Amino acid sequence: LICNGVPWNALDRHGRCAGDYALRSGSQKAVDQIVNAGVTAELLFAQLDKNRRKGKGIAVSKRFNEDSKEYIDRNIRYTDGKLLDESQDAVMMKWETPLMNTHAQMLCPREGLDILNIGFGMGIVDTAFQKFKPRTHTIVEAHPGVLKKMSEEGWDKKGGVQIVAGRWQDVMDKLSTYDAIFFDTYGEYYDDMREFHSQLPRLLRRGGMYSFFNGFCPDNIFFQGVMCQVLQHELARQNMEVDFAECDIEVDDKEWQGVSRKYFWSNTYYLPICKKKPDSGTTMEVDEKKGPEQGNA
Repeated sequence: LICNGVPWNALDRHGRCAGDYALRSGSQKAVDQIVNAGVTAELLFAQLDKNRRKGKGIAVSKRFNEDSKEYIDRNIRYTDGKLLDESQDAVMMKWETPLMNTHAQMLCPREGLDILNIGFGMGIVDTAFQKFKPRTHTIVEAHPGVLKKMSEEGWDKKGGVQIVAGRWQDVMDKLSTYDAIFFDTYGEYYDDMREFHSQLPRLLRRGGMYSFFNGFCPDNIFFQGVMCQVLQHELARQNMEVDFAECDIEVDDKEWQGVSRKYFWSNTYYLPICKKKPDSGTTMEVDEKKGPEQGNA
């Protein structure tokens, strides 16, 4: 079917794809063939789209500006272990805490590091980072309501913390280089993450660690597996070694009460572990021992 042009991710009337059936039947050969077809197709489509935008002079960072700014202009509220927008969509939830703690532990093998986090949300991962006594801790956050919450909680007064207000796309010139980077934004698309990944060679120091909230294709484990491999291929181009650690997570259905859309369905979370290879070959002249300046930007 694939050889005759059927999309690798086509769904039947029951909402299942060929990969779902291959997994259920235990046919590893069929699973591998469909995964390879999916990865090849997604990488090809991404390159074709990039070429199309380049030909039309369309900047990737402006492609979804309206969606991103729409979220920034929306009212948000912190309630019952949730951060919700005005449509009752969850920006972040308390159940993510064990995952964020694991992310922080992986990113911080020792104390005294320079850390960058893109997207504060409820501050769960940033609270976890603080336990590792970072030398500097830079937080990029765009939403005015979140920035207000950060100020109320005294994040702007914590030692070594630098708050950079704005969309990450607009504040790149205010960022330095870091030992560890975490990325978890809201109201953006995978194209935005791709653009951020293109900045990793400049932002991440040799041997540095990178990770992100892996919420891709949360309602289909096969699609998520393909996406993980796509990420591995694309990050390899940025001189990154990538692996995924399986983490068991149970989210009680009661957690989703009051939330308009569920954004995580599985009991397994694939935590990204990304390390910059030591032979990066970067030509940037940056003092890697000098952290970012302190204070709010």
